Amino acid sequence: MNKKLYVGNLPYSFDDHSLQTEFSQFGQVESARVITDRETGRSKGFGFVEMSSEDEANNAIDKLNGQDLGGRNVTVSIAKPQAPRENRGGGFGGGRGGNRRGNY
Repeated sequence: MNKKLYVGNLPYSFDDHSLQTEFSQFGQVESARVITDRETGRSKGFGFVEMSSEDEANNAIDKLNGQDLGGRNVTVSIAKPQAPRENRGGGFGGGRGGNRRGNY
């Protein structure tokens, strides 16, 4: 049972509140989040909405997918589960401190 939706091609003027308002006409919105750039705070043009039931989520998809919101045709679909991120390590390892000259 999936009730979390991906919403793509959002107008950059949309924030969490406007996303929630738009989807609330199709049922109870449990959460609405527009994804923003960490550094600039500007919308990345997509977000996620969680409806209170699968029926409400499917209704929102049927009614909003491909529709014009703020001058842009939005994409609405069931959100795919986030892929697990692999641990890339990072850092420089450390250790081996001290003066390295002449330690042959």
